[in-house]
Amino acid sequence: MKQLSLGAAAIGPGARPFIIAEVGQAHDGSLGAAHAYIELAREVGVDAIKFQTHIAREESTRDEQFRVKFSYQDATRYDYWQRMEFTPEQWQGLYGHAREAGLEFLSTPFSVAALEMLDAIGVPAWKVGSGEVFNDSLFEAMRSTNKPVLLSTGMSSWQDIADAVKVIEGCGLGYALFQCTSSYPVSLDKVGLNVMQEMRERFRCPVGLSDHSGGVHAGIAALARGADMLEAHIVFDKRCFGPDAPSSLTPDGFASVVRFRDALWEMDSNPVDKDAVARDMKAMRKLFSKSVTLREDMPEGTVLTREMLTLKKPGEGFAPDQLPALVGKRLVRDVRCDRLLRPEDIDE
Repeated sequence: MKQLSLGAAAIGPGARPFIIAEVGQAHDGSLGAAHAYIELAREVGVDAIKFQTHIAREESTRDEQFRVKFSYQDATRYDYWQRMEFTPEQWQGLYGHAREAGLEFLSTPFSVAALEMLDAIGVPAWKVGSGEVFNDSLFEAMRSTNKPVLLSTGMSSWQDIADAVKVIEGCGLGYALFQCTSSYPVSLDKVGLNVMQEMRERFRCPVGLSDHSGGVHAGIAALARGADMLEAHIVFDKRCFGPDAPSSLTPDGFASVVRFRDALWEMDSNPVDKDAVARDMKAMRKLFSKSVTLREDMPEGTVLTREMLTLKKPGEGFAPDQLPALVGKRLVRDVRCDRLLRPEDIDE
């Protein structure tokens, strides 16, 4: 299995798990809010921020229904997509802001026109949403870009995934797969962590979780199970307006997932040699281990029996495995029980 290159980052075996904060439509059409989310993504410590690039006339019709009827100002979902649009110059500004913030910039294209615009501003990879798995024309448009594909599979069967992978490979593009369940929010019993390993075995590619649970547990569990990538929606507060807020992570939640990723990476990057640790712990070992001593004070001339002997800290005297050999020895002086038994106490 090979790594993918995504901008300056490597994704796959031997690389730190890559975390994406998905803004989606949480900006509700406000360019200022979109920029604010970039600052938030920087603060919580993710690797990339991701938006969605919608061009209503290129991807939708007025026959499209709302997934969730939530809007107070849009008569149709087509109107909503129009309100979510930014100009090419505005997308360029968002891209520049993200790069200045040290983030990779991604946005899911929902049409060839959106893809061409995003390609022009320099996105490093293509995040393909679950609903676009069957859109061969979109994959074909990616062919000449030579950029890797990050494919979500929230509504796909194994055969659907295999078919999409065949198309992507036919385009000569690298790819990674996200386990995903297209429910908002998804219940924990539908997250499907087991699918990641099967994806890795079937397709020999980097895998991850695109999480819609709205909590930290799924993402943390995915990272612990070896996910190469993690994507989750981000929102300033669960009370924010929009259909995705319930399935998003708050800043504190996202930051805790990032901290877990970093701690896990630190541990996994530093395998422990037990023999070396034992050597380094020699002084500590003496402090914590025990040595042979007496149960009670004994006078000179006492012949030691097993019942007279016990073990107490520290481990600087006769080791526990020497206890049997001390039975039958004679004391050459008075010995108190509140100190260790020493060689000079014994008639050899």
